[in-house]
Amino acid sequence: MDKGFLPYQRELTDCVFKYPVTVVEKSRRTGYTWAAAGISVLISAAEDNPSDTYYMGYDLEMAREFIEVAGEWAKRFSMLSSAVEEYVFEDPESPEKNIKAFRITFANGRKIVALPSVPRALRGKQGFVLIDEAAFHDDLAEVLKAAFALLIWGGKVLILSTHDGEDNPFNELINDIRAGKKPYKLLRCTFDDALKDGLYQRICKKTGKEWSADAERKWRQDIIDFYGDDAEEELFCVPSRGSGTYLTRALIERAMAADIPVLRLAQKDDFAALPPEIREKSIDDWLSDNVESLLNAVPDDGLTSFGFDFGRSGDLSVLWILREEKDLSLKTPFVIELSNIPFDQQRQILFYVIDRLPRFHAGAMDARGNGSYLAEACWQKYGSGKIDKVMLSQGWYRDNMPALKARFEDATLLIPKDADILSDLRALKVVKGIACVPEKRITGKNGLKRHGDAAVALAFAVAASRTDPVEYDYMTYDADDDGFNFNEGTY
Repeated sequence: MDKGFLPYQRELTDCVFKYPVTVVEKSRRTGYTWAAAGISVLISAAEDNPSDTYYMGYDLEMAREFIEVAGEWAKRFSMLSSAVEEYVFEDPESPEKNIKAFRITFANGRKIVALPSVPRALRGKQGFVLIDEAAFHDDLAEVLKAAFALLIWGGKVLILSTHDGEDNPFNELINDIRAGKKPYKLLRCTFDDALKDGLYQRICKKTGKEWSADAERKWRQDIIDFYGDDAEEELFCVPSRGSGTYLTRALIERAMAADIPVLRLAQKDDFAALPPEIREKSIDDWLSDNVESLLNAVPDDGLTSFGFDFGRSGDLSVLWILREEKDLSLKTPFVIELSNIPFDQQRQILFYVIDRLPRFHAGAMDARGNGSYLAEACWQKYGSGKIDKVMLSQGWYRDNMPALKARFEDATLLIPKDADILSDLRALKVVKGIACVPEKRITGKNGLKRHGDAAVALAFAVAASRTDPVEYDYMTYDADDDGFNFNEGTY
């Protein structure tokens, strides 16, 4: 079967057998449903622990097509099965709502049943549920509720779909997974991802055409042109109608507390020209006068994390600290904003703070451009398991911003009550379905230019707080035994 599947289809197979719930946001024309039909045959016709498969498309024609493809897979695998059978799926509670359905039955007694999207059809069933083009089902929430009920007795659920709008329940499910609200496996495959894995080459092989890079580029463009304005959504997994402010003012203000300090340090251009020892002494004094007491006040019974968005002269550098409370909410002890501070002094401030953070867990840092120096310095000092050097991209925003928004929505985040921080968070916009900081800069209350710097630092900090614990091992030397003793543990 591996030889018949492309890499992203093999990944789907692995995930279905490994995880109870797998969700796939996908491009059209990638063959996921075709592969899923093969997987359903492997599950239902297996010699060991087989189970029934229940397929749900959003209309009857999809159900018929799927069962026919499953029948072809059964022949390919030499699995003994009945011919495709059309029958009436009876609803004992509402006979007037009986459903036309399709099925094939295997020698082991298990079957693949293809149904239209009717939640009651899953009532009392057990096995593998496949929901195809989920975003287009009339009542996806109820379909999912019925499907997830099968998990109680060891069932599996596979959800496949292209997008159908930002506010669609399918997109909300994906955002919940990315935010950590749902413990499901999420896969993503755009049209270009599929092409990279050999989709067009497979099409050429099947149709007898000769493959070439030029032919593939032309075919790709023809497909994009066919979808026109809908190409972003249909082919590249970008939900439509995605524009506007990401976080409402009311949502942000609800998370704000007036007693959380924001420390701001700015220097003139001639500060960088001072001798190193004078710069270091100046910063040491500022840290002792302003930061030391705040660090001493951070309780030591919760993990601490940080996010750092770098700026040198044009933008601010923002260091955002988060502490995990006993109820797993996140509280900000303080925030530091730096303007026009030399590289060495930014490193000095960072090391001072991190060295004194109680139960330091992890940090995420802007590693683009000049920020790469500080990110690497911290990575070298505190370890790759502690410091994430982030190259900000659409992919990073897509995977991590839902977790930030979820904290605001769930009221599990406390941040400073500060006009500039509010402005930075309000600057987050949804562009092509992804929340990010746009290019436009604004002027803060102190006259300094801002570019959503605090919002990025906070997003980094939230992402760092979700980092898995660091596994470590070490060796100690025992002089009496004249040898090394091996130890291991988990932070």
